[in-house]
Amino acid sequence: MRIETKIFGEIEISDDKVISFQEGIIGFPDLKRFALLHDEEKGTQAGIRFLQSLDEPGFAMPVMDPLAVKPDYDPEVDDELLAGVGNITEDNLLVLVTVTIPGDLTRMSVNLQGPFIINIEEHKGCQIILDSGGYPVKFPVYDILQSRKAGV
Repeated sequence: MRIETKIFGEIEISDDKVISFQEGIIGFPDLKRFALLHDEEKGTQAGIRFLQSLDEPGFAMPVMDPLAVKPDYDPEVDDELLAGVGNITEDNLLVLVTVTIPGDLTRMSVNLQGPFIINIEEHKGCQIILDSGGYPVKFPVYDILQSRKAGV
């Protein structure tokens, strides 16, 4: 499938790269098919990837691995919330969180309360809201990323 994206221009997405979100994502229930993209020049080392909608090519959400900024991130998730993504194991689980990148980069944050849970084997995902109040919606990450970039 070929799509014209806002960030990456025209790209080719193979069927095996499509991730289905049966219920859509929070705030966008009609967007159900996505692909995970990154800047080829920077690779995944930059940490930020994009969850690119295949239903609305102008929509791409920056995401990242929460462990890159919060190594002890380990939310408890009710199994019934994950029913639509198939059998989750340690080997097929991918957890991502949305990144907010404001004009003032020092205010960059991630949403630890609304992670994406993806079964990479079955290409199915969901976004959940954690019931426990232990994780913030706006967790500041600029300083963490800068120190990681500097090798500290």
